[in-house]
Parts: sequence; structure tokens; C-alpha cells
Amino acid sequence: MDTPGFRAMLLEISNKLSVENVASLKFLCTEYIGKKRLEKIDKGFELFECLMERAAIGADNTDLLRKLLNDIGQTALLEILQDYETGSRSPDDGLEEKHREDINIATEVIVEHLGKKWRQLGRKLGLQQTQLEGIQEKHSRDLEEQVRELIRVWMKIQRENARVKELIQALRDCKQNLTADLVEKKLREP
Repeated sequence: MDTPGFRAMLLEISNKLSVENVASLKFLCTEYIGKKRLEKIDKGFELFECLMERAAIGADNTDLLRKLLNDIGQTALLEILQDYETGSRSPDDGLEEKHREDINIATEVIVEHLGKKWRQLGRKLGLQQTQLEGIQEKHSRDLEEQVRELIRVWMKIQRENARVKELIQALRDCKQNLTADLVEKKLREP
């Protein structure tokens, strides 16, 4: 993820925060930033800058930001964060076309058969709880889109190392053997 894109996303979030939101965020950030420095902060982007200096948030580390926005009840702003995370994945992410195609085929089968066990699969794939919550919040009424988003986030994390065999193994680890078998069968089709 590029730092300018990350900073642009932070600025967009900052511009949508009210004075009360910034005060709440400051209250939640006392363990990361000293009280004296917090007193001088009155804008969201200033707070984000301090968190970046302390490596609490970063272009590849958005979990704390997600948690903070969730804690102050600004779930609408989580969509900006989610768009940044998923929009950063481009066809130029280093993933070979064959692997991308296999993952796309597997995604369709998984979306069709996985259902409510998608969170368990997400944990097996190494996603954090805040990422899973963000996915559920973004697509709260659409189970299929939650599964698609789960795989998109996993691909973003894995980048060029994303392989369909990892998806299949994670399905088997979740006792979703039928779905894993269906993915393998679909991949074998000409």
C-alpha cells in the first residue's frame, strides 16, 4: 500500500470527524500518546500523525484505526478505510494470472456453499478479529458479499503469495470438506 494513498484516506476520515469525535479518539489514545501532546491536538489528522510516528497505525497496519472508529461509533467511516484496503489491490499486485483465475473460480464455489461459517474460515486464513468485524459491518445484510470480501482481504494480505491450495486447506481445517472437494472438482474442469 502506498503511503500517499494512506495519508489521503486518513485526511478524508479526519475531515468527517466532529470535534466530539476527535475528543473521544484522544481519550482512547492515551496509552499511545502522552497527555501533554494530546492536549495540543485538535484535528483528527494531527492525532493520526502521532499514531503513525509511534507505529500504532500505518499503511499496512490499520487494525487500531478500525478499532478506534468502531469504538467511537463512527462505523460509516469504516467504509472509507475498507475502500482504501480493498482498492489498493490491483491487477499489478504480483499475483500471476493463473493463480488469480484459480482463486476467482474457488471464490465462486466458496461463496455458493460456505454460508455462516465464513468467520471461522477467515480465522484459519489469518485474518484478525477487527478485519472480520469490518467485513461483517460493510456487508451486514449480504452473506455472499461477506465471503467475497473475506477472500479479497486475504488476497490483499497474501499479495503474490495467495494460492488456492491455502483456501482449500483452510476449508478442510474448518471441516468444510464438501466445499473444499467442490473447489477441487471445479478447478479440474477444462
